[in-house]
Amino acid sequence: MITYQEIRISWKKRAARIHLPLLVFASAAITVLAGPALAQERPKVVAELFTSQGCSSCPPADKLLKELATDSDILALTLNVDYWDYLGWKDTLGEPAHSERQRLYAARRGDRSVYTPQIVVNGNEHVVGSRKGDVMSALKRADPFSATVEVSMTDMGLKTTVDGTLPEGTKMATVFFLRIRESEQVDIGRGENTGRQITYVNIAQPVQPIGMWSGGKATFRMPKSEMVKNGATRCAVLIQLEDETGPGRIIGAGVMQWDAKS
Repeated sequence: MITYQEIRISWKKRAARIHLPLLVFASAAITVLAGPALAQERPKVVAELFTSQGCSSCPPADKLLKELATDSDILALTLNVDYWDYLGWKDTLGEPAHSERQRLYAARRGDRSVYTPQIVVNGNEHVVGSRKGDVMSALKRADPFSATVEVSMTDMGLKTTVDGTLPEGTKMATVFFLRIRESEQVDIGRGENTGRQITYVNIAQPVQPIGMWSGGKATFRMPKSEMVKNGATRCAVLIQLEDETGPGRIIGAGVMQWDAKS
């Protein structure tokens, strides 16, 4: 004769066998929902390389940027422009927004000239991007950031916390967000680099403003849907001074990277 207590024990064992795979599944689901592994970086200087697949002088600069990108103190970005497309090869990574950003930098400096390869350091000093000595000197001369940027991921999306001070006489700075693709290898079929195979790293997508910062501690957010568009594996937040002529000195930067394979 089976007692009531024995029936209860039997059902508990069956329930445990049923719940165990459910718990394992739930654990896996939580991992998926939480997303890939994240890592934050706090660069000390930003180097923007304006380059073009249609420029024969650019490959040495592209190679130098790959070297700079291995230094965690440097946020090295590749920004392909589109104004050399008329030479016979349409840059597959070219963005009109990058060309406009470079022109605005030039206008603010007052020189109104753009060229490739050009590296702009912290939104201010510009140097020929293939001249390693000049580039390294410009990076060393860059003013230290006055704003600290912490980037993290929450259930709601990207959270950016900015703290610090604005330069004297400045009331506001723009908070910019940009997605970054790790790398892409391109076979050049026409133009000045015909037949060459070039690997680009830290490919920046056009920056977009997400707020204004007036000094002190403040928080800015972006939805998760913006994070992985167009194959991005990293994102950056730049704190940049602006006026009516365009973007200027960068006074803070933060980077969030996630493992796309996890």
